[in-house]
Amino acid sequence: MTKTISILGSTGSIGRQSLDVAQQLGLRVAALTANSSVERMEQQVRQFQPSLAVLYDEKAADDLRVRIADTKTRVASGLDGLQEAATLPEADTVVTAVVGMIGLQPTLAAIRAGKRIALANKETLVCAGELVMAEAKRYGAEIVPVDSEHSAVFQCLQGCRGQKEIRRLLITCSGGPFYGRNYEELASVTKAEALRHPNWKMGPKITVDCATLMNKGLELIEAMRLYGLPLSKVSAVIHRQSIVHSMVEFQDGAVLAQMGTPDMRLPIRYAFTYPNRGVNPEEPLDLLSCPPLTFAQPDLQAFPCLRLAMEAAQEGGTACAVLNGANEAAVRLFLTEKIGFLDIPRLVAVAREAVAVQQNPTLADILEADASARKAVLEGK
Repeated sequence: MTKTISILGSTGSIGRQSLDVAQQLGLRVAALTANSSVERMEQQVRQFQPSLAVLYDEKAADDLRVRIADTKTRVASGLDGLQEAATLPEADTVVTAVVGMIGLQPTLAAIRAGKRIALANKETLVCAGELVMAEAKRYGAEIVPVDSEHSAVFQCLQGCRGQKEIRRLLITCSGGPFYGRNYEELASVTKAEALRHPNWKMGPKITVDCATLMNKGLELIEAMRLYGLPLSKVSAVIHRQSIVHSMVEFQDGAVLAQMGTPDMRLPIRYAFTYPNRGVNPEEPLDLLSCPPLTFAQPDLQAFPCLRLAMEAAQEGGTACAVLNGANEAAVRLFLTEKIGFLDIPRLVAVAREAVAVQQNPTLADILEADASARKAVLEGK
C-alpha cells in the first residue's frame, strides 16, 4: 500500500480529490505540482506541507516562493521541476493528474525511478503507449489506472490468468451532454452547453472531450496499450447512468462489471491501496435507488471524434500522437471561443491528413508529431 505520494497536477479536479483521499488514508504528501495556480498551491502547501512545490510557469513559481517563504517547502519550476517531483526518493507513488502531453516526460521519469504510477494522464499512453509500457516492464514500475473506466477493467481482471482468457473489454461512456443529437444539431452548441456533463465534475478540457466523445476514443487507445490488446478486442458502449464503469467479457461468455457511484475518489483510493481496499467514508452505491441501467451503441456519424480515434488506433505509430496533439489544440481554441464545436473534429481530421505517420517511433518522433499536429490545427482554423 502507498505511504507517500507526489501529485503532478494537484490543483486540478483529480489532484484535489487525490489529496482528499490521501488525507482520509493518512498518507504523506512529498510533492505537489501545477501549472500556474499560485493561490490554490499556497493553500495546499500550507495544509499538506510537502517538501517540494512546483509551478510550471516560472513567474508563478517566483510568486509562490515569496508567499511561502515562512514554510519549509522548496519551490521549483518548468519541466525540470515536474521531473524532480516525479522522482523524489521519499515518494513511493506518483499521481499523474496533469492534463495533456506535458505529462509524458515526467511520467517516464517516475517509471524509470521505479515508482507506482497512479495514472490519470491518459495522453501518456495514447501518444507513447508502447514506449511507456516497455519502460515500466524494464524498470519494474507498477501502473495502476485512475480513470474510472480503466480502474474498472483493472479490477475486473484481478484473477484473470492471461490475455487468452479475454474476449473483449467493454469501455462504458455516458454519451456526454449531447447524447441523442444528430450531427447537424451539434453545429450551434455553445461552450457553456459542452461544459455541462450530466454525471461527472471534471476540468474543462476533459469535459469537452466527453462532449465530442474524443475522451472515449482516447480511452479505447489507452486500454489497448495498458492491456496489450488490439482494437478489435476493445469496444465503447453508451451507458448514460455512469454506474457500470466498464466490463470485461471472457472467452467462456462470462461478463464481469465493476459498478459504483460516479465518484473519482473510488478509483483513486484503489490506486493508493491496491492490492488491498481502504475504507470509504462515503455512501456506497444503493442498487434499490439507482435508475434503470441502459446500454447503446455510440453514434459515429454525430460524433466523428470517436471514429477518428479508432482510425488512429488502427494505424498505430505516431498517428495517436497526431490525433491527441490536434485535439488538444482544437479544444483550446473552442474553449477560448475561436472555433465552433464541430470545428474540433474537422481540425483533427485536417491534422491527421497533414502530418505523416512514423511507425516504431522514438520519443523524439512522438514529440515532433505532437508539435506538427498542433501547428496544422492553427494553420487550418
